[in-house]
Amino acid sequence: MRENRFLRRRPALIAAATALLLVPAAAQTSASAAAAGCQVSYTVSSSWQGGFGANVTITNLGDAVDGWRLTWNYTAGQTVTQLWNGSYTQAGTQVTVTNASYNGAIPTNGTASFGFNGAWTGSNPAPTAFSLNGTTCTGGVNPTTGPPPTTPPPTTPPPTTPPPTTPPPGTSQPCDIYAAGGTACIAAHSTTRALYAAYNGSLYQVRRSSDNTTRNIGVLSPGGRANAASQDSFCANTTCVITVIYDQSGRGNNLGYQGSGGVGGAVQPAVANKESVTVGGDKVYSLYIPGKSSYWRDGHLTGVPTGAAPEGMYMVTSGTHVNSGCCFDYGNSETTRRADGAGAMDAIYFGTSCWFGGCSGSGPWVQADLEYGLYPGGSSSWNSNQRAFTSKFVTATLKNNGTSRFAIKGSNAQSGSLYTLYDGSLPRGYSPMKKQGAIILGSGGDCCIDNTNQSVGTFYEGAMVAGYPSDATENAVQANITAAGYR
Repeated sequence: MRENRFLRRRPALIAAATALLLVPAAAQTSASAAAAGCQVSYTVSSSWQGGFGANVTITNLGDAVDGWRLTWNYTAGQTVTQLWNGSYTQAGTQVTVTNASYNGAIPTNGTASFGFNGAWTGSNPAPTAFSLNGTTCTGGVNPTTGPPPTTPPPTTPPPTTPPPTTPPPGTSQPCDIYAAGGTACIAAHSTTRALYAAYNGSLYQVRRSSDNTTRNIGVLSPGGRANAASQDSFCANTTCVITVIYDQSGRGNNLGYQGSGGVGGAVQPAVANKESVTVGGDKVYSLYIPGKSSYWRDGHLTGVPTGAAPEGMYMVTSGTHVNSGCCFDYGNSETTRRADGAGAMDAIYFGTSCWFGGCSGSGPWVQADLEYGLYPGGSSSWNSNQRAFTSKFVTATLKNNGTSRFAIKGSNAQSGSLYTLYDGSLPRGYSPMKKQGAIILGSGGDCCIDNTNQSVGTFYEGAMVAGYPSDATENAVQANITAAGYR
């Protein structure tokens, strides 16, 4: 999207068994409300040496519940290690899961779901009894656990893809999680850490002004954080800029700066040491764009979805370094680097721009840059479900099935679950999408051949995937991000 309002060219699974536990008689579902019954579905969705993934769905067959607590016991000493769409505690063999802020209300015949990863030794029998808000739900259980995944899942499943498998925390990174969910990364960028557990290559390249030589900055260990000390020693007593952000997916979708000596254009590379933060206690540097910097890649032949093909993406950015300049984006953009019409872009935008007017508050907001507009929801009207994200570190996600549906989510990248800002129909005129398959970072799509970038922002990490990722996959990625320890 063009950054200057007055120069814009646009108008404004693995086999799994299920345990079903039924309570046909009165069952207390809250301190003061009685209900006729409840049902719990416990599914082991994946298993690997020493660990497993599971999904749980609670169906309320009685009176409406406003706040729930589900408990069970593990007979073989299993432990929960990571959970999404709720919170958990474990005391010995007993696990207690309580609702998240957004899924505590369960109407009659309604459901609430959550997923988790666990650890096991020897065997992994499913729980034989569950208790909902203190009352036992009884029934038969006969789960089976599927084998560990051995081959990569398909990269472009339909939106009805089964719930994902998720490797255990500590042995998986965001792109491992996406791949296990059936939506493999086709581009993965970060200046702070590896986005695959096995990645041991370069994250980015710096160039120093004293002699114009370059150095690739790698990771401290496979799957680990950036080697900031390597940058510090190379750039001592001179200035360095970030010239390339390497693609970790293996597809070669490296991002070069849009300027002289880069991929061509009118802007300059960002200064390499403008902002340091820590991830997991290790010093790292961000890609800090104060304006007049942008990065780009034509990836239409190297896996980036085109046309109406489904895709998803996320980035970790900052809620404290923003402006209203158009447009601090990460995602799918034009190969022409021109504004080529509605649907030619599919990128996450983060900033304070109120494109169509009528916004509530001052942002910054996660929106969708679909070309010819920054969309807060499914139309040009302000989406009342939008919220500002002002924390130092922010997770932003976007997914689009290419023909009928897209979803925008956001969260604090240090804690908490993803908040769904919008999940619904594409705006009128955007079905089908007409994506071209380039990747943009830091600016709108029609920057920066002959103009400069007016947006400011910070990029720590992000990835793009082929296919429409499930909510469970996105939740697991968010859990990984918060566990990474951005400070």
